[in-house]
Amino acid sequence: MNWDIVKGKWAQFKGEARKQWGNLTDDDWDQFNGDREKLSGKLQESYGWAKQDAETHIDEFFRPRTQV
Repeated sequence: MNWDIVKGKWAQFKGEARKQWGNLTDDDWDQFNGDREKLSGKLQESYGWAKQDAETHIDEFFRPRTQV
């Protein structure tokens, strides 16, 4: 997954990601700004996931959107 693409298109991805992870607040999304580590940490906190689980969910969500 290319996180440079995610960061560059964060405004586009943010809307779809909000639907996927509705427990996160608008402030959370603004703070991530395409930062994978911040997103992962907040998913762990909000959903009670282990780090690997959060990483897997992130990979699955963003993979089809960032392949070129």
